[in-house]
Parts: sequence; structure tokens; C-alpha cells
Amino acid sequence: MKITRRKALLGTALVGSALLIGYAARPYPQRDNARAVLGHGKDGALLTAWVKVYPDNRVEAIVPHCDMGQGSQTALAQMLADEMDADWTLVSVLEAPAHEAFANADVIKGFAGEFGVPEVLMSGVDLIAGTAARMINIQITGGSSAIRFTGQHAMRPTGAAAREMFIQAASDSWNVPVSELRTEDSHVLHDGSNRKVPYGALIEAASLLTPPENPKLKTPEQFKIMGKSVPRLDVPEKVNGTAMYGIDTRTEGMKYAAIRHSPVFGGQVDTVDETSIAGRRGVERIVRLGDAVAVVADNTWRAEQAARALNVTFTGGDSVGLSSDSMFAEFEKAVAGAPTSDDRKLGDVDSALAGAAQIVEASYRAPFQAHAPMEPLNCTVLARSNGTAEVWVGSQNPLGVRAAVAKTLDYDPADVLVHRLRMGGGFGRRADVEPIVQAAKIAGEMKDTPIKLTWSREQDTQHDHYRPAGVSRFRGGLDEKGNPVGWLNVYNWKDEPGEASLIPYEIADQHIGYVDAKAPIPTGAWRSVAHSRHGFFTESFADEMAHAAGADPYEFRRKLLAGEPRFLDVLDMAAERAGWGTPLPEGTGRGIAIHKAFGSITAQVAEVTWKPEGGVSVDRIVCVLDCGELVNPDTVQAQLQGGVLYGLSAALYGKITIADGRVVQSNFNDYRVVKLADAPRIETHVIRSGAPMGGVGEPGTPAAASAVANAVFAATGQRLRDMPFDLDKFPPRDPDDATGSV
Repeated sequence: MKITRRKALLGTALVGSALLIGYAARPYPQRDNARAVLGHGKDGALLTAWVKVYPDNRVEAIVPHCDMGQGSQTALAQMLADEMDADWTLVSVLEAPAHEAFANADVIKGFAGEFGVPEVLMSGVDLIAGTAARMINIQITGGSSAIRFTGQHAMRPTGAAAREMFIQAASDSWNVPVSELRTEDSHVLHDGSNRKVPYGALIEAASLLTPPENPKLKTPEQFKIMGKSVPRLDVPEKVNGTAMYGIDTRTEGMKYAAIRHSPVFGGQVDTVDETSIAGRRGVERIVRLGDAVAVVADNTWRAEQAARALNVTFTGGDSVGLSSDSMFAEFEKAVAGAPTSDDRKLGDVDSALAGAAQIVEASYRAPFQAHAPMEPLNCTVLARSNGTAEVWVGSQNPLGVRAAVAKTLDYDPADVLVHRLRMGGGFGRRADVEPIVQAAKIAGEMKDTPIKLTWSREQDTQHDHYRPAGVSRFRGGLDEKGNPVGWLNVYNWKDEPGEASLIPYEIADQHIGYVDAKAPIPTGAWRSVAHSRHGFFTESFADEMAHAAGADPYEFRRKLLAGEPRFLDVLDMAAERAGWGTPLPEGTGRGIAIHKAFGSITAQVAEVTWKPEGGVSVDRIVCVLDCGELVNPDTVQAQLQGGVLYGLSAALYGKITIADGRVVQSNFNDYRVVKLADAPRIETHVIRSGAPMGGVGEPGTPAAASAVANAVFAATGQRLRDMPFDLDKFPPRDPDDATGSV
């Protein structure tokens, strides 16, 4: 398998940081630096970089992950508090500052394991991951990494370590063996002498101790807070309106900027006629930014209207003359042959297909997809003449923000303060630093004046870093009994994670691979990344294979998953809860799909109705998840619902079209998302299998499109192979046609 961008980044960081192994091996340098940033003393003790305890027994979980509405901060605090035996009513969350002391080594260690780093080398990764995280500014939220990596490998050990430190401090004070002490609700107890002391009274003594390297973690049956649906800690301030988002930023003397990009990707500003907006009220400055021009005014509305009216021309561009039709024609041509790079090669597919009794062939398309977060992209930067700067932003990558602003302004990163604010949606879009760099450039032109840059909805829709478009071609073989004997899959755009194209089915001869055929359109991480496309591709073709074999789609999958008990359990529960096989009204159909992403397995059953007056409605989605263990069931349910709806938006409506090198869509009027009136009934179920903890925020998305497409086939007999499906355009159903009763 070719080395992906993340693998290369990880490898560079680990090799580079090996030169600093002496520093990395020092005991707890991260805690020392964290104490210098957040303060440490009798008024509050930082026991490790991730937990601070106060004299009144309050516990503050220092969380390196941002809040985009996913609820992970509460779950991370639950994991820390449970291992710590803390009083949950006294637990709060502080987002870790954008400072290298809070670089997240556990994300590196988690992905290292997923990338296949041998177990024998993981001790070396552990040793230098902290330095590597600081070198490449790792403090990112994405890849469903918060709970399964940071929670498991940072928050739980931190809580357990703090608990043992408090026990040791009490043992030293009372001169009793550690074995005679226990903890409960932020207290250490000695039953033999009926003594009890709060953690807050022990912080000074405990903070002098070295945190244990391998604290004993609880087993699931010992959990008191994990596994329970405790109220989310971020909800009250969102309800009462005190939650601060990036768009809410206001500072004294602030000016407002609007942006206008080259409509062609890679194009550059050519001419700017400043007289075209001369005399407009409130307009103060025009700033060229290479591929864009910004207008600064005394409020956002005036800046935006001036930017639209500005007479500006652009030249050049990487996508000049390109269209969606021409790109897809090239993709189709590229996948017509054999893969040039392999994801998986088992047996001899060519021989298996040559000897097959029946051949099934299909090709599927997925368009570019925008992220469409509800809060427009924005960033406020104050660049001072003395070489210091402040940044106000909601970002999935705060340490990356600090580094980008420092580089843009040629300031020392230590002199850049990032105020972390909440985000009105991210989905991967707010991991990019492009708007931050633009705001910093404008602020650099207007020193000592806070500049708030806000992208319009149109600018974001037409200048996103999109989910890649692609084509995936399949050729499958069946024997005389309808059993699959070969699976060939060639697709054109390799995206992360690398395993997204793989199937769980027991087919002896498989060849899955790709060709390097891309387009000069900016792409980026989009919820569930490559899984969102391959979940549609592979599970649609599995359904086509089942129907070609004359088999029930559920039973067909069951047979091929005989050696995969986790997959079978998820598939069986989805079918059972959806009532698979029970009679349906005329025009209604069910479709099933299953996919593994980020360590979790999700199966979905969709029910759709082909309406007599025309159009197909999605009425119900049953979603079953096995994420190993779960922390907050209510949050898991919400994330599954959100993941399904995000996947449905892409399946039913989402499409970025390129014409003459530029994006056609501009706003929610022509880039639709699922609204309340469109949303189906979503039922969620979770299996607690005890497997290693998987992700939750992204696994609900990949199977949605294929489950719906398969249901539409069951209801109408028409196979959907191109996203979006545009179900509104289905012709009226003939009431005498029994197709939909399947």
C-alpha cells in the first residue's frame, strides 16, 4: 500500500523527534510546562497535564479536543472522573490551551497502531510521541480519535494516576498502608480508623509525587460514571446563550473583512479597480491576498457588499476549462483497466472470474461534497506592532492555528495567543487553516487593529476543501450455486484511511486497488473521510451480487460473514429490529448495508416508499453500532443520528458541480441538506461487545447511502449508482405494479 499523507507526517515526526529522545525520556516534561501555562499551587494543583484539582474539591478535566456539538468533552471528563473516583457534580471541562504543553501524543500513538506499527516498536513510539506531537502541532479533533485514543490512553490513565497519588498522599499523612485505603466521591477513606479526607486537602502533597507510569485501570463492571447517560456539560451555556462561538467575537476597535476568491481554483488576482467601491460607507481598505481580495469595513455587511461590488479580475488557475463531465470521463477511463496500486490482493481474481458461472459488473459515482457547516467560516486576528498576536477562532486544529499565524506574521509561536471558541459545525472543514492565514495577512497589513474575517456562505460553498469525487468499478463472479468466487474493485482516488475500500466478506479471490486519477480541485477531510464513498460503493455492489444470485440480501451477507462474529451480531440485530422479511405495503422496500469504520461496525436498514404521485420518500432508518464499549449512551445515540442525517444529505442532495473550472452551487438553495421535514425516523441500537473501543462520530455516515439505494431497488426495481439520487424525480408509481411489495 502506498504511503498516505498522514503516514508520511507521522513517520517524519517520529524520526525527527528521535533526535530529541533525551528530552522525551525526561519524567513528565509535559506536566512541568502545563503547570507554567495554567498555574499550579495551593489554589489549584495540576497533577498531570490533563487534570487540575482545587481546594474545594472541584476537578477540572483539561481536554485537548474541541467541541463541535459531538459531546466528546463530556465523555472524556467521564472517563477521567470515573477512574479518579471523583464526585461528578464537581467536575468541569477546560479546553486545553493552544500550547505545545498540551500537544496530544495519544492521537499519534493511536494512529500508529492503526497504521500497522508492529507491537515490538510501540514502546519506541510511546517514548517519543510527546516530542513528535509538539513538533507537528498535534492537537487536532478528527478521525473519531477523541474517546478511543485520548480517552483510553490519556484521560483514563490520568484519572487513575491522580487517584493513586491522592491515596499515596493520605497514606503518608496517616502512616497507614496504601492497601487499607479506598476512594469515593473525591475522598480518600480509611475504614479501619473511620477517617475521611477530601482530595482538595491533599493537593499540595499529591502534586509533589511523580505520577505512576502504569496506574491500575478499572474493569467495566467497576465503572460508576462511564456507560451512563449523564447530562452533557456544554448544554447549559448553549441553552442560556452564553456559549461563545467564533462568529460571536467582539473586541474593542475591531474591523470587519469579507473575502472574494478567484472563481477558478488556483487563479490569482490580476487587476483591482478600487474606484469601483470608492465612497462606500464604512469601507476602509482593500487587501490583495494572492488568490483572493479582501475588503475591510466597519461592519460585516458593508464589507461583504463592497467585496461583491468590487471590480476585480483574476488570471490563471489549475482548473481552467474543467467540468464535472470531463473529469468523470477521465475517471471512468482510468478505472477501466487494472489497479496500479493494491489495497488487497488475495488469490487469483482473473482465474476466478474466468471460471465463474455468472459475472456481475457495475460502476458507481460519487460527486464532490461540501461540508456546509451552519456557522460560516470566520477568524479574528489582532497583530500587534510589538510582535505579539491574539487569535479568536473555533478550530479543530488550534495548535495548527497558532503555528500558521506565527508563520504568516513572522512572529514567535510563543507570542501568539489563541482563544479557543466553539464551532457551529466542523465535519473536517475547520481543520483547515486557510481562513486563519487570510485573517492573519489582513491583520498584518493593519497592525494593532483586530480584524474579523467572515466568509459568506457562497464563498465557503464555492471554495471548500471538498470530499473527493470518484468512480469505483466492480466485477464479481458467482458459481452455479450463487456463491461469490471473485471480487475485483478498481477506483480512482485514494483517500484516507487506507482500509476504507476493504470488505469483510469471505471471498477467496479479491483484488481491490486504485489508479492515480485526480482533479485539480482542493479536497480535505469530510465526515468519515474515504469511508463515506466506499460504504456506498461496496455495499451497493454486494447488494447487486445478492440479487444476481437470487438470494435475500441479508442472508447473502450472513453467509459471507460466517467467520466474522462481530459483523454477524450487528447485521442480525439490524435485520431483527427492522423487521426484515415481514410484509410491507405496496411501493415500500427495505435495503440493508454494513460497514466498518474507525474500529466500529455499523449496519443500517432503510425503508423507503415509492409514492403513487411520484417521488420516493425515506421513511425509516434502523442503525446498529458495535463500538466495543461506550461512555455516554445518549451521546452515542445523538452521534449516530447525526451521522445518518449527514450521510443522507450527501446521498439525496449533496453535489458540487464544476463548470468551466468553477463551482456552480452557491448556497443552501442549490446545495441542499436534509431538513426536519425530510428526515426519516431513525432508530439506534448499540451492542457492547467488549471489543477495543471504536469511534462514534463518523461510523454512522458510510452505510446510509447504500442502505437507501438498496431499499429503492427493492421498492422500484431501479438501481441507483450515482449520488445524489434525486428521489423527488421518480415517476408516479403504477398502483397495479407490485414491484414495491418486495
